[in-house]
Amino acid sequence: MKTVVWEGRFLTVVTEGTWEYAERKGQIAAAVIVAVDGENRLVLVEQHRIPVGKRTIELPAGLIGDEEAGESVATGARRELEEETGFRADSVEELGLFYSSPGMTSECFTIVRATGLTRVGDGGGDAQEDITVHLVPVEDVPAFISLKRAEGLGIDAKILLVLDAATM
Repeated sequence: MKTVVWEGRFLTVVTEGTWEYAERKGQIAAAVIVAVDGENRLVLVEQHRIPVGKRTIELPAGLIGDEEAGESVATGARRELEEETGFRADSVEELGLFYSSPGMTSECFTIVRATGLTRVGDGGGDAQEDITVHLVPVEDVPAFISLKRAEGLGIDAKILLVLDAATM
């Protein structure tokens, strides 16, 4: 039997038997965007993340359906990519549904590949975000990640998806 322990705007914390975990509220989904520009540079974002207490390097990502009910993954991914990075994608291809930490949360996300990028703005996110956009040549991603880790930044594990160019 599932018992709600706490409920916020986007998350609910529940217990079920001996398990405690968080789940997304409602029909909100998430997309993680693998975007490579015409110069073979991977688009990464850097931002402060309160739960880990530091700036992190991540693939662009965002919630789907948090602003408009029934929003498609492709539409939301396009919106988030442009908001966070200033890039507009001609094409967004869904690559699959994945779970972030299935022992702790029911959260899942769809990985998408964005292609045909055009720079239409600076990015940086919304008023609550302070996003820095990094364009990293695909072959330099491992060294870039090592450098940022040495500087004390957190590294989102989803970047492991692109450390092997064969996944792109």
